[in-house]
Amino acid sequence: MFYAVIAEDKPNSLSQRLKTRPAHLERIQQLNNEGRLLVAGPHPAIDAEDPGEAGFSGSLIIAEFDSLQDAQAWADTDPFTQAGVYEKITVKPFRKVLP
Repeated sequence: MFYAVIAEDKPNSLSQRLKTRPAHLERIQQLNNEGRLLVAGPHPAIDAEDPGEAGFSGSLIIAEFDSLQDAQAWADTDPFTQAGVYEKITVKPFRKVLP
């Protein structure tokens, strides 16, 4: 089943986000390589493709896991979580309908 990992960044965490980004992306790429990733990306803090110094307000990852507990455990061990980039993480089931 798919699960949505909805994360909100801590204020002023852009420098830590940028420093930790390679490890975060490597982990997401692993999901993609396993065919488990539906979509992943950040939420710009402003209405712009490249928010620059405004940074990001969080992230969305939708991927396949065996259970809600597995999805939560994955989110809890994400490099952004470990580095203190994320202030809050919500993990919940997701059912893809379209397209």
